[in-house]
Amino acid sequence: MKPAGAAGGMARAAGVVAAGILLSRLLGFARNVVLANRLGDGPAADAYEVAFIVPDFLNYLLAGGFLAITFIPILSRFRAAGDPDGAAAAFNAVFRPAAVLIVLLTAAAAAGAEVIVDRLFGSGGRLDADQLAEVTRLTRLVLPAQVFFVLGGLFMAVQYVHGRFVIPTLAPIIYNAGIILGGLAGARSDEVSATGFILGAVGGAFAGNLVLQWWGARRTGLRISAGLPDFRHPAFREYLVLAIPLMVGQSIVVLDESIGKIVAAAASDGAVFSLNLARRVNMVPVGVIAQAAGVAAYPYLARLAAEGRRSELASSMGRAVRTVLFAGGAAAAGVIAVSQPAVRAAFQHGRFSEEGTVLTAAALVGYALSIPAWGAHQIFARGFYAHRQMWAPVIAGTAWTVPAVPLFLAGFRIGGVPGVAAASSIVITGHAVTLWLLWRRFHTSEGLEGALRTVIHSSMGAAAAAVLGWLAADAVTGGRVPGFGTGAAATVIGLAVAGAAYLAVTWSLGSTEARSVLRGRWPTRS
Repeated sequence: MKPAGAAGGMARAAGVVAAGILLSRLLGFARNVVLANRLGDGPAADAYEVAFIVPDFLNYLLAGGFLAITFIPILSRFRAAGDPDGAAAAFNAVFRPAAVLIVLLTAAAAAGAEVIVDRLFGSGGRLDADQLAEVTRLTRLVLPAQVFFVLGGLFMAVQYVHGRFVIPTLAPIIYNAGIILGGLAGARSDEVSATGFILGAVGGAFAGNLVLQWWGARRTGLRISAGLPDFRHPAFREYLVLAIPLMVGQSIVVLDESIGKIVAAAASDGAVFSLNLARRVNMVPVGVIAQAAGVAAYPYLARLAAEGRRSELASSMGRAVRTVLFAGGAAAAGVIAVSQPAVRAAFQHGRFSEEGTVLTAAALVGYALSIPAWGAHQIFARGFYAHRQMWAPVIAGTAWTVPAVPLFLAGFRIGGVPGVAAASSIVITGHAVTLWLLWRRFHTSEGLEGALRTVIHSSMGAAAAAVLGWLAADAVTGGRVPGFGTGAAATVIGLAVAGAAYLAVTWSLGSTEARSVLRGRWPTRS
């Protein structure tokens, strides 16, 4: 296969994944609107956010978020060798033990939820007794969703290896729809409770992450055979070799959200929800740019690595890194420019207050600084994973977890909740730079020519675009607190000005990416 073929396949896959992620993020945005409207920015909203900490950590402990990453190289090897029977045997060898382990760990977490929640939030009077009891109850309700996430991740890996991306992209869409429907169905005018949203999350995970992904994997020819788990099977041992680094090393990219919640819980009621609302809004462009590029690129990178096509892999890596850095700079500028009018138009209605709007918008500015780094992290990490080198990104991510805690605390002391968001951006950027250096050290700088120039051009362009977009949005609102219509108009105009300014500035600086965008095509080489 020619290099252009792999690049074209990556581009098509990235388009499919990006479209699915965009739809998912838009639905997630609608979920956030409903959450803010029904729960406001008070104790019930905080309880909803905090209830996910224990389940999320359980997912991290079993490397649930990385199941596809760890399993794809194994399945790719059998597929490259033309051995479908071997791939099926490997799947069953991993699926059975994983199912047993996640069920046992979920049961243990449910039994110990009260103690864990009390240790995290009971000390120092962060939450009172009633809040602790509510968080414990919600935690136990949402825990089963982790079983669906973990097993569904294995079904997604099968589909990715076969180059099928549509059904996996539907999982978060259905999950978000479940949360929305659960929240609307469970809402009662005389009670502010997150129970409906939590039950909707469990239902969405079951339908979208488990049942649908099982069906999608079956369409590739997968069949699950009955039998007891064999913890000594070679495929399971190989999976453990790849997964243990991700289980043992708790990287900052997965702990970033939980650390932020724990630190923000020391602030006033609603602070945890406002912080995480800003983070979720910021993850819309992160998902469309960074996650789409990473998910789409990984199966191709894994295949190129399995086939020994190192030069093509390096070229694909470099192209993907430059793409996410340039697009990430534009996204960061746009988010910063319209943070206040966008948050106000989207969320300040129902039970969500003006104070919550100001706090969320300020935190959003802090988080937006990390968008390009999230993109670079996704590509470099998957480059290592494609080479079956799980330890390198895990060690880098875990190493950044150590300074993250004092940095988050310092950010909170200096700038409150927005300071926590800014500290998160510093840590994520440091992690991405570390991965970049490790890639150059253990692999090659081939393909990355011009990446540093892209960073400089996009940084200068983003700074100018953010200021101009902010001024344009402020001119629309006239410096006053706008209504929904004015806020929406300010958001659209601010984004348009920021986007035009970004392209103009980066083009004037000689950016290859900007010139390619304006010509209607993307560069295929440095």
